[in-house]
Amino acid sequence: MARTTPRPPTRRTVAAAGLALAALAGAAACSPGDSAADGHEVVAAFYPLQYVAERIGGEHVSVSSLTPPGGESHDLELSPSAVAGLGDADLVVYLSGFQAATDAAVDSTSPAHVVDAAEVAALESGPDGVAPGSGSGALDPHFWLDPTRLADVGQQVADALTAIDPEHADEFAAAAADLAADLDALDTELADGLAACRGATLVASHEAFGYLAQRYGLHQVGLSGIDPEVEPSPARLRDVAATVRDEGVQTLYFEVLTSPKVTQTLADELGVATAVLDPIEGLAEGDDRDYLDIMRDNLDALTTGLTCSA
Repeated sequence: MARTTPRPPTRRTVAAAGLALAALAGAAACSPGDSAADGHEVVAAFYPLQYVAERIGGEHVSVSSLTPPGGESHDLELSPSAVAGLGDADLVVYLSGFQAATDAAVDSTSPAHVVDAAEVAALESGPDGVAPGSGSGALDPHFWLDPTRLADVGQQVADALTAIDPEHADEFAAAAADLAADLDALDTELADGLAACRGATLVASHEAFGYLAQRYGLHQVGLSGIDPEVEPSPARLRDVAATVRDEGVQTLYFEVLTSPKVTQTLADELGVATAVLDPIEGLAEGDDRDYLDIMRDNLDALTTGLTCSA
């Protein structure tokens, strides 16, 4: 697969993470029976891409994530050893424009095989061409919350692995088809489950759910913009509070990997409930659910908390 040059970094990097990759180079030597000894080494930038790579590669790959469990993917920063190790991977799967540190690392190490999900994800901007909370022209990276868009990345990964390991091309193609079928079934579940909620206002701690809202007919309102680390201004909180009152919103949603303090405080002031809605930017430590499980839990949270017709 042809390698593309990443776009210039668009995000600040404020948190140290990504040490998991530094251990990959020695994984096979330290654990001779580990799958890394026999499988192709694949590095994914964050969890949804890791999930796709694992589904497509199966037993023929060893997949790691640059964003460790409990880490916030927006603010990823890589150590020098992690950057150096990136160039040794057989395949790197990332999303250009999302994590500045990963963009820079891919650009500087030039891995032999790269999948850039931005090539097929059809990223979109926020209202008026600007992603809320971001600079002019910024794109919303959270495409994986629309499962139909994630299926396209599965085919990308299958094509890349076929180029690396043509002997197992049929298996990669079959795995991509299986993943697409699972994501199509999930899409149907979401559409059916949220049919009575079309037009409902989804108030979340940050604007990660634009693709989900667009796909299933919801109206997203975020306390913060695209970046969850940017604190909402007092004026923004007043606007959100007015929306909650005017539209009869009963639940404010917060996330598992960021502090719920602002969301909970606002909910208490307004006398409404709170619930978890997971943007799946990463997994919490000890969370053994996969992408499909989390999306179904999100569906339950939405149908319980949104104002929907009977």
